[in-house]
Amino acid sequence: MDLRLSGKTALVTGSTSGIGAAIARMLAAEGVSVVVHGRDAGRAAAVVESIEAAGGRASMALGDLAIAAQAESVADVARAAFGHIDILVNNVGGSSDTSHADWFGASVDEWAENYNANTLAAVRLTRALVPAMCERGWGRVIQISSRNAISPHAQFPAYGAAKAALNNLTLSLSKSLAGSGVTANAIMPGLIYTPQLDHWFATTAKQLGSDDPEVGKQYVLRNVVRQTVDRLGMPEDIAIAACLLASPLNDFMTGTIFRIDGGATPTV
Repeated sequence: MDLRLSGKTALVTGSTSGIGAAIARMLAAEGVSVVVHGRDAGRAAAVVESIEAAGGRASMALGDLAIAAQAESVADVARAAFGHIDILVNNVGGSSDTSHADWFGASVDEWAENYNANTLAAVRLTRALVPAMCERGWGRVIQISSRNAISPHAQFPAYGAAKAALNNLTLSLSKSLAGSGVTANAIMPGLIYTPQLDHWFATTAKQLGSDDPEVGKQYVLRNVVRQTVDRLGMPEDIAIAACLLASPLNDFMTGTIFRIDGGATPTV
């Protein structure tokens, strides 16, 4: 199916690895000119090179979006790369929590850091780039949230709360954009595979008396995450949804929060 994305431009924040890199590569494969963002020049360049090697167009913008001045610089570089930005994917973020025995173990500083990295980073880029989308009469804003926004853990309270705020602002933004031709939606991934998970699976397997990391992985899926799909989520699972939300064909969906978690969330 042709998603009619050819000729569009996008900035994907936090796209030097994982979900962000998968979204950047898949958008580029659909004909989008993509600005890859990160804080490490070498990692950003590697993603740009992989896109160009596959026949796509890409550039990069470097900066820490938790710092207002650097976020503004990233927006400026992104605009300059291809003239304007049609699609903004606010993927940057992640948990700055350390695991705590209970809810009260998280410091106020951790709450502030999580909100700044996950929520305010998205606000900064949205304020910088979306008004011009409205002026052109077309655009897409896609937030990468987390299922922790609606099914939080006591041990990581600040991260879940920051992502819940991201869900909330997605809906308010969609209402603000009424009639503009710009949509705002979000995706809540569940457990998505990265190489960092391998240590967790191996450790869990040893606790179960096995040297096979697969044993640990299956235990996590069935007893910790409690998925109904018997495989790990992959970055490409999220990238597919991002491409759908970015498509010009998808102009009747806004203010929507997609949950893509392998059936792990036990609520409607």
